[in-house]
Amino acid sequence: IFKGPRLPEGASTAAGGPGRSPPARRTRLRARAAGGAMGRYRIRVATGAWLFSGSHNRVQLWLVGARGEAELQLRLRPARGQEEEFDRDVPKDLGTLQFVKLCKHHSLVDDAWFCDLITVRGPGACEEAAFPCYRWVQGQGVLSLPEGTARLPGDNALDVFQKHREKELKERQKLYCWHTWKEGLPLTIAAGCQDDLPPNVRFHEDKRLDFEWALKAGALEMVLKRVYTLLSPWNRLEDFDQIFWGQKSALAEKVHQCWRDDELFGYQFLNGANPMLLRRSASLPSRLVLPPGLEALRSQLESELQNGSLFEADFILLDGIAANVIRGEKQYVAAPLVLLKMEPDGKLLPVAIQIQPPSPRSPAPPLFLPSDPPLAWLLAKTWVRNSDFQLHQLQYHLLNTHLVAEVIAVATMRRLPGLHPVFKLLIPHIRYTLEINTRARSQLISEGGIFDKAVSTGGGGHVHLLRRAMAQLTYCSLCPPDDLADRGLLGIPSALYAHDALRLWGIIARDDVVRGDPELQAWCREITEVGLCQAQDRGFPVSFQSQKQLCHFLTMCVFTCTAQHGAINQGQLDWYAWVPNAPCTMRMPPPTSKEEITMATVMGSLPDIRQACLQMTITWHLGRRQPDMVRGDSGEREMT
Repeated sequence: IFKGPRLPEGASTAAGGPGRSPPARRTRLRARAAGGAMGRYRIRVATGAWLFSGSHNRVQLWLVGARGEAELQLRLRPARGQEEEFDRDVPKDLGTLQFVKLCKHHSLVDDAWFCDLITVRGPGACEEAAFPCYRWVQGQGVLSLPEGTARLPGDNALDVFQKHREKELKERQKLYCWHTWKEGLPLTIAAGCQDDLPPNVRFHEDKRLDFEWALKAGALEMVLKRVYTLLSPWNRLEDFDQIFWGQKSALAEKVHQCWRDDELFGYQFLNGANPMLLRRSASLPSRLVLPPGLEALRSQLESELQNGSLFEADFILLDGIAANVIRGEKQYVAAPLVLLKMEPDGKLLPVAIQIQPPSPRSPAPPLFLPSDPPLAWLLAKTWVRNSDFQLHQLQYHLLNTHLVAEVIAVATMRRLPGLHPVFKLLIPHIRYTLEINTRARSQLISEGGIFDKAVSTGGGGHVHLLRRAMAQLTYCSLCPPDDLADRGLLGIPSALYAHDALRLWGIIARDDVVRGDPELQAWCREITEVGLCQAQDRGFPVSFQSQKQLCHFLTMCVFTCTAQHGAINQGQLDWYAWVPNAPCTMRMPPPTSKEEITMATVMGSLPDIRQACLQMTITWHLGRRQPDMVRGDSGEREMT
């Protein structure tokens, strides 16, 4: 994920960019101006490889060096996936090249051009000078591309680079503006829909088509499943098999077979879609109510506590969250507490489940145990899995990766120029973040969106939950070494997420970074004080005092946008396809006793056919691997 060239804004690994495949076609044009002592320059112009990257408009180029400027007499009409190479003789040696300027001329139609990279080799030069572009060229203005070597503000021996970066940031700050989507939540990009976004952060056409066609294919599959089950009964757990076909993974099939097992239930807290809630118990939870006659259970829990083998998952954040009403039918939300024990062989097994916290207005909640009637124990575990679905999707997926990544992305565009080494470090890791988040706000969590149609916290409860989660979002919670230590999960052999997270964190942290400078300090303040709404009281820095502190913050940024999002996002494909394992909503209230739970109670609580089909479609669409995923030695990077 984290090695290789740092791509500038809008960068791609497609043909023409760093790490590109050989271009589809290369043309070589040679011309010589007449007369005089001349310096010969060899220029290569690479165009993006996705749909509509080329242009029928004529492009004009200038070379700008320390000793002068020269217009190149050529008629360049760039084609998709093409790298054009040509030589030009210039009346004098321009000296060290500083910029390439380009202008696209059009008469009737402004045919946008996606320029990847321009390289130039001057007279007697051993290496080419690279002028990265990786953006759309539109209109008839002159675009200046500086020589691509990373520079800090204090490194600018030539004032022209300082003027360029100041001009670039001034233009970007007009283009990338902050917006308050909901009070109490991180600020977002000011865009009502994806069409309002700057073109350089939009999906490229190939990705847009894939994204929208996949959504249509999922909708078609959902319709077919509804038709297939139209006259079928829906009163047994096996009836979910009627919709368990189509897009699914091998692990999803294993979940289908083993989802009732206590071992798989416990395993998901360590390594499932949401490995972020489990913690080692330091004492018996204060909310735990042990009914009379369970003294032996108390002794067992205290023994596990002393041995350091007692763990808990507390969903108290959901307590009091208003439940959704879907098509006139009330849904239900619970705030369970789960106690689990770690076996010597590394298996994590549930010991007790309390579905709701105690309330002075209600009788003591029942405590469900593995020894209870099978359907009672299964229903208790299903309530836990439903609650985990809510926190996973809203707190740990949407807020802690997507919305935090958006703050990083907007602050980066507003405060770091393209020449800054940190910009070059971050830009490939925030690719597409702004569009996928804008689509989510207009289609997924919007009024009348997917959450309102199928999820028990939809209809406004999800926003309330996000506000609660925002109040708990700390700097340490985004840094695995601190978070895992705080939750007591270090050194557990069966905690695979913890091992991978620490390994990837270490890989990212090995990247060499620069010392603090005014642009970095402004970027840091923009993230903490503006985007995260004065988050310094939750441990986020407002300045960098050392290179070590900067490295830690940058590691958090890259890890959040890549490895952490991948861990939280892609598990949907495996763990949510079999709906009873992680139901998106519950249609009956939590049980208040164990004796009267029947199969009708379980099926009446789980999502109906329509909700189940919608869950399968959306979680597949969000969790599927992307066609333009960047794979590296240490993992994968994608943001959907």
